[in-house]
This record gives sequence, C-alpha cells and structure tokens, in this order.
Amino acid sequence: MLNGWLDWQRATVRMKCDGVSELDAQRAPLPSSPMMTIAGLVSHLRWVEYGWFEVSFLGAPDRSPSEAQDPHVQWRVPDVPLVRLLDEYEEQCVRSREIVAAHELDELEAWAPEGMEVVSLRWIVGHMIEETARHLGHLDALRELADGSTGS
Repeated sequence: MLNGWLDWQRATVRMKCDGVSELDAQRAPLPSSPMMTIAGLVSHLRWVEYGWFEVSFLGAPDRSPSEAQDPHVQWRVPDVPLVRLLDEYEEQCVRSREIVAAHELDELEAWAPEGMEVVSLRWIVGHMIEETARHLGHLDALRELADGSTGS
C-alpha cells in the first residue's frame, strides 16, 4: 500500500507538468520564494529521492549538487529542459523502487545526518509520500500561476 501511494504521487508529478512551456517551467512567480519554479521543484524531487534511498538508506556516496555551498543548488536548473528533468526524476524513482523491492521495510538506513535518528525504510517511504504530496501542492499553485491550468 505504501509503495502504491508513493507511485501515485510520483506519477502525478509528470501529469501536473504536462504541456508546461519551458518559459513557464523556469518562471518563479512567488516573490518570497525566488527559487520555486516548476523545473526547480522537479529537480529537487529527484535529488530528494536520491538522498533518502541511495545516500541515507544504502549509504552510497553523495553525488548530488552540494547544498553545503548553496542550499538552493538543487532548485537552480535554468538551462535544463523540463522534459530532461522529468526523465531524470523518473529514472531516480525506478532506482528507488528497486531499492525498496530488495529490502525489508523495517530495515534501518545505513547513514543519518549528524543530529538525526537512524530511521527505517518504512519511515523513508512514508516521508517520501509526504514530501512528494507537499510538492504536488506547490506544483498545483505554480501551474495555475503559470498558465491558468488547474485540476490536473
């Protein structure tokens, strides 16, 4: 059931981006959130999947853009086409699905950032449902502000 909910959330990301122009994908309409773009949000979701499933759970070396230098680096993708970002996100989701399928949900992650508790794969999947759903709400608003589309 957890995997089903997460997959539904993941699939909805592309659906909400269907038909968005490159110009609109890069537009940041919220004055208080200048990094919040459709393209940036998709990029962020890709790296969140990677960070939780590969880096934290498996303990793989972190090859994501360095947030230590710039906390918004994953959101800055001005020259990357939205279709490429969506494809990279979906590829990462495939990898995440493979990791979940190969492990027990009660298995603990290999690494947690300093000051954070080690959590189970079940917790990670639940968190990814929440994280993805939260950002789908952002996509709803960004899409409506971009071109008036609602309800996708």
